[in-house]
Amino acid sequence: MQVARVLFLGLLAGACAQLASAQDGIGPITTGVPFANHHVGHPSNKISPGFLMTPVAIGKQALENPSGPITRFGLLSDGTHTEPDQNTYAVTPTNPGGPVPGYDYGRHFLIQGHENGDNLAYVTRINLDVTDPKHRITLLTPVGPNGNTGFNSIDGSTLNPFTRTLLFTEEDDSSGGVIELHSTWPPAPRVLDGIFGRAGYEGIRVDDQGNIYLVEDTGGVSVNVDPNDPNSPKVAKQPNSFVYRLIPYNKKDLSKGGKLQALQVLMDGEPLVFHADDPVGDVFSVAQLRLHTPGTSYPVQWVTIHDTAVNGTDAFDANALAKSGSATPFKRPENMSFAPGSRYHTFFFCPTGDTNADAGNVPDLAERGAWGSIFRVDLVADGNSGELSIFVLGDADHSSFDNLALADSHTLMATEDRGDTLHGQLNKLDSVWAYSLDGSEPPLRFVALGRDTDSEQGGEDNEPTGLAVSNGVGLVGSQANLQAARAFVTQQHGKNTVFEIFNVQ
Repeated sequence: MQVARVLFLGLLAGACAQLASAQDGIGPITTGVPFANHHVGHPSNKISPGFLMTPVAIGKQALENPSGPITRFGLLSDGTHTEPDQNTYAVTPTNPGGPVPGYDYGRHFLIQGHENGDNLAYVTRINLDVTDPKHRITLLTPVGPNGNTGFNSIDGSTLNPFTRTLLFTEEDDSSGGVIELHSTWPPAPRVLDGIFGRAGYEGIRVDDQGNIYLVEDTGGVSVNVDPNDPNSPKVAKQPNSFVYRLIPYNKKDLSKGGKLQALQVLMDGEPLVFHADDPVGDVFSVAQLRLHTPGTSYPVQWVTIHDTAVNGTDAFDANALAKSGSATPFKRPENMSFAPGSRYHTFFFCPTGDTNADAGNVPDLAERGAWGSIFRVDLVADGNSGELSIFVLGDADHSSFDNLALADSHTLMATEDRGDTLHGQLNKLDSVWAYSLDGSEPPLRFVALGRDTDSEQGGEDNEPTGLAVSNGVGLVGSQANLQAARAFVTQQHGKNTVFEIFNVQ
């Protein structure tokens, strides 16, 4: 029986008592929140009965080692909101060190990239065992001599136990890529543009063979929601993003290169591909309808688009190579998650869709993933081919999926990132959903996100992101990783608050 740590936190006093409970991850989730919060005022967050959300960091908190304009966890010195995104929970056997020699930074850490632009995106580490506010949050990427970090839109992150490093993605279209940091001090960041290429990478995960999976969030050309009416809203996006896998030549040293592959879906023996000269045809294609039809499945295979042994290690455009290699595009996949117990042969990924009701309310577009979707991929034993099926076809109530994480070995959680436009159109703020992996139960709204009082100052409504469930040891996506797991989520924008989620049932 798996055992997870359960804490009961006094909401006012902040006291806590640790209890043992037979749990798998943080589940089970048996009851949901009935309704999303309205897009009015400043409603509070609501979470399923039996769970609590407790802050572990807030945007205004000072960094231990400020550098240039990077002075606080979620705010630059000029007040710019930096958008802390995907969280990675890590447990280390020894003190990993930090900017203060000899200081004990603990053994439990929550690490996140910040999506800020202007070459001032950065990485922070919340030292969860440290209570002294002077050392609670450490900056891992200080500015260089030119006054910036050189990074933009850092989004996805994961721990790679084979290299003992941290991997971060830059969701920056053709300027994006993958950054590697040491997990011990000093972090010594380096970019891997000659290995992974440049693309708007977002979600990133590692399998048990050391292969690295990435999903890309690069928006496509917008077309009219009614192709026969040039005055209709031009908000339906051409599928333009890909799912990738790197097979490294040395899983302990990514600088040795490898083969970058992209996922290809086959229909009637032919690949479903991108057509640069026909965005309208791609958006409204019969193939997209078939791809998103529940109960269907289609063969998939990986196609190699770059091999460092053949093509060298100069930086390259991964998106362009995926297109020329006849890989299959999707509508902005934002994250992925392996199914526990599948030996890393089953994974889910979530294209966020059009994030606009003007597209979603058109039946032909809704049937083609305008509201967002979650796909399931089941690979055969050698991992090189398999089948793809639609797991969730979004609708107005379940929309714009972003982060994915396993609540337990039976439950997939998905956050929404509807954006301000869709919030206003439907009068709904974002939610976090819980789906049974076998589809036997209807989805439950795990969190109805609120809107904090600083959200307008940040320029955007709050968004749930950084959803992470892990014990901080080994590979995310295994059943073992769910044993004694902790869970985190970030209420991005506004106050930029990171919460830990506790099961107190």
